[in-house]
Amino acid sequence: MEARAISRFQRISAFKAREVTRLIQGRPAAEALADLQLMPRKAARLTAKTLKSAIANAENSEYNSVSADELMIKEAVVGEGPTMHRFRPRARGAAGRLRKRTSHIKITVTDHQG
Repeated sequence: MEARAISRFQRISAFKAREVTRLIQGRPAAEALADLQLMPRKAARLTAKTLKSAIANAENSEYNSVSADELMIKEAVVGEGPTMHRFRPRARGAAGRLRKRTSHIKITVTDHQG
């Protein structure tokens, strides 16, 4: 049985968030959640929130409820969301472009190994 959670439009670049999700992929969900709570990174907080949601979705599934201790992270993917473009004044009347990037965090948990 698989359960999934998606956090969309998170205000962090996908490049930074992928560093965190690479560390938890393929690990037990409870162990990964404990590691995420100790990481001092914004991406870790956002990923932990998504992982908690995926665990809750698996526990409260109407078809097959399962405990959090049995769950493994099957997939943890970060995709790019839309980029907001802003401008900052620069010297001599120029404008510098700021790209405020967003990302979509998708975590899939499963109750069987492999």
